[in-house]
Amino acid sequence: MPRSGLLSHVTVLDITNFLAGPYGSQVMADMGARVIKIEPPDGDITRTTPPHFLKGESAYYLSVNRNKESLVLNLKDKEGQAIFLDLVKKADIVFENYRPGVLQRLGIGFEALKKVNPRIVMCSVSGFGQDGPYRDRPAYDIIVQALSGGMSMTGEEGGKAVRAGIPLGDLSAGMFGVIGALSALSHVAATGEGKHIDVSMLDCQVSMLTYQATYYLMSGEVPGLQGRGHRSLTTYRAYLCGDGIEIVVAANSEKMWRGLCDVLGHSELPDDARFKERNVRLRHRAQLDEILEAAFLKRRSEDVLAALEIAEVPSAPINSVDRALADPQIKHRDMVIDLQHEDGDELRVVGNPVKVVGGKDDNRGFPPHLGADTARVLQDILGATEQQIQDWRVRGIVAGGN
Repeated sequence: MPRSGLLSHVTVLDITNFLAGPYGSQVMADMGARVIKIEPPDGDITRTTPPHFLKGESAYYLSVNRNKESLVLNLKDKEGQAIFLDLVKKADIVFENYRPGVLQRLGIGFEALKKVNPRIVMCSVSGFGQDGPYRDRPAYDIIVQALSGGMSMTGEEGGKAVRAGIPLGDLSAGMFGVIGALSALSHVAATGEGKHIDVSMLDCQVSMLTYQATYYLMSGEVPGLQGRGHRSLTTYRAYLCGDGIEIVVAANSEKMWRGLCDVLGHSELPDDARFKERNVRLRHRAQLDEILEAAFLKRRSEDVLAALEIAEVPSAPINSVDRALADPQIKHRDMVIDLQHEDGDELRVVGNPVKVVGGKDDNRGFPPHLGADTARVLQDILGATEQQIQDWRVRGIVAGGN
């Protein structure tokens, strides 16, 4: 498939499944990299994840595997491993999310890869990293959200901790994996030395605690459920309007604070001794919340949002997914795109958030059917003959069409 983009010179061997790894490799594919998704004979497990399917392919799988090629290769077979190492010779990055130690046992760990290609970058994305007491434990998004402390802050005050609706553990690991892999590739360009990048889902989640962790490390105060507000800012939260619609406001500066008060008909509040300064407002938060909540309940969301925009006070409705995907800004930025398969299948998915100024997003390849590119990849990269490929098929080493 023709490629364009900043990474069109890069070849990635993608031996990941589920979400973290495929999401990361899709980011590189969207940026133009040739991403060869190497799957076991039964395919990425998410191909069969319910509840929604398009001609047998799950919506889950389709959401994170566009712009890739699919090669079915049995990595448990010695000859399959040899084929993989031959592919490594021509690749730049190996992106993997096997449990730590599995690839070494198969004979295709980083040391083996480096012997055939000293410039290779391997990025390993796992639950807990390549070392440590939890190294061999299985991990999923909800596990790392819970262990990291992030889940303990998510939910309404006085309620129970809840998992974030967006799988932050998986997606952040995929993103940090891309950052690590491309940073290592820059190192290779400068030194010729390949590197092994070790990305832990748990590490990524802990790094995202940022100021919350520092607050605790500085004060010893353990943060609890945050609700829909902010520990440091009184007017950075959600409000219910009189028409039943909830909106959020982020009135961070003093100018924004005064603008909010003017819009709500409470121009006197900035001069009230309880609310004059940010730190003072924080001490009187409960009293301020009562006043502002009552003011919002008297107004329609559409009216108050329009007035806040004029006053340059950041605000927004809490959109449901359907409303978000129909938002004019999201549509303008091509964050909902159409994919078309050569057999006529059509699919709408979310787009690539990394835009190149003056560039064009031409990489809109349909997620590959299982093994659809097996023969072509082996012929293109390894120069394999049709007879060799057929022999490998018969012996269960490869599978799929061309």
